[in-house]
Amino acid sequence: MSTMTTETQSGTGLQAADTPRGSFLADTLNVMNRELKPVWREPMAVVFAMIQPLVFLGLFAPLLPDLATGSALQWFVPGIVTMTCLMGGSFTGANLMEEMQTGSHERQLVSPLRRPALLVGRALKEVVPMLMQTAIILAVVTPFSFDLHLGGVLVGVLVLALFSVGVGALSFALALASKGQDWMFWTVQQTLLFPVLLLAGVLLPIDDAPRWLQVASDLNPMTYVVEAVRVLFAGQWPVDTIAAGFAGAGVVAVLGLVVGVRAMRRSS
Repeated sequence: MSTMTTETQSGTGLQAADTPRGSFLADTLNVMNRELKPVWREPMAVVFAMIQPLVFLGLFAPLLPDLATGSALQWFVPGIVTMTCLMGGSFTGANLMEEMQTGSHERQLVSPLRRPALLVGRALKEVVPMLMQTAIILAVVTPFSFDLHLGGVLVGVLVLALFSVGVGALSFALALASKGQDWMFWTVQQTLLFPVLLLAGVLLPIDDAPRWLQVASDLNPMTYVVEAVRVLFAGQWPVDTIAAGFAGAGVVAVLGLVVGVRAMRRSS
């Protein structure tokens, strides 16, 4: 019985190795399409993932005073949208841990798909839930004194898409590093999540914070993402702020993909 199992596994591995590979782009799109199927089947899962950001929006926003330039929602909503992007992307590694427990991940590793494509496709999939969640939040707040600037929103979404790819890739890399130790994934994820949010000035401005806190905020790439999204959602186009936002999102994306692809290649 053991011998037959070994031969079957070996045969499967050889068959997978002998199967002609497609292009990296085709493999990536194939993985992305596979990962999106649960989203299309259960779109309400995207809404449930937004419960905490919506609670912040419903309970925290009314406490904010109106700004000289208009409603406090104009300042607060972009931060909540970015927060949703971060939280959604950071939780995606849990799906990979479940696949590792069921053996689905191991079956993909012996498939003809390129290993980097397994990571990149998963990371790119994170853009779709982010777009859905952003649309829902904007639909909710626009009737409540939030000025919708569609052009700025579209560019802001590009910044968030780049950011979400990086966060998703980092979450997958953490899941691979935590294989067989779920507690490690959740400990690291929860330990890093809220400091990153607070240092980015999502809920409160950092302008009057102590100097050490401002320095820590300046070192946080998400700070520049939030600032860029805020000015864009307000219909403003300061080139330096927008460029810094793309740079901050790009740093996260590059770091996530490099670390994630390396972890996927070493996965067994």
